[in-house]
Amino acid sequence: MTWDPVWEKMFRSRPWGKYPSEPLIRFVARNFYSAPDRSQIRLCELGCGPGANLWYMAREGFSVFGIDGSETAIHIARERLDAECAGWTGELQTGDFVHLPYADGVFDGVIDHEAICCAGFEDAKAAYREAWRVLKPGGKFFSRAFAKGCVGDGTGKPAGYNAWYVTKGPTADEGLIRFTALEDVEVLLGGLRQTSLELATWTMNGRQDEVREWLIEAVKEPTP
Repeated sequence: MTWDPVWEKMFRSRPWGKYPSEPLIRFVARNFYSAPDRSQIRLCELGCGPGANLWYMAREGFSVFGIDGSETAIHIARERLDAECAGWTGELQTGDFVHLPYADGVFDGVIDHEAICCAGFEDAKAAYREAWRVLKPGGKFFSRAFAKGCVGDGTGKPAGYNAWYVTKGPTADEGLIRFTALEDVEVLLGGLRQTSLELATWTMNGRQDEVREWLIEAVKEPTP
């Protein structure tokens, strides 16, 4: 399994974020809010953690599917959905996003919110291929990933191509973190066609450090 056990320790030891990010909300709203029956829209999150994004999407009426390597995270996510999203539909399970336990072409949307960037480059390419595989033709993909030059890049112990066991910034001591260079985005996406690429930045520590993240949107082209 490509998933780092350090995340199980973190999910057991401290609270995690409970609410989705604005870029994720915008992606879902722009692509799926107009569906005539939201319950028929199947959205899958890779590395879902304790389920903040799943909670939001379930409350909006979508069918949600989440996979994470942490049993604790999946347990927390399921408990919250059961308590706060009565009648939610979908499935949560423990597993590896490099080997997704889903059939081909079953999801309308696949989401990676700072999860695949916790895998090495070759495993990340495999995860993006899996996202392509499980998407329906015309299905939409969203990825949020740390970019080269982000605080923490180049700190700590090297962990492969553009990857480090970071010792500085918001990802310090969170296992392997890979920082994506602009020229690597298309390589990672593989068969997914990029439709939007934006760079989100903000500062911390009195503007001494800059956080840099790619906001990537893509589509699985329908078969001619």
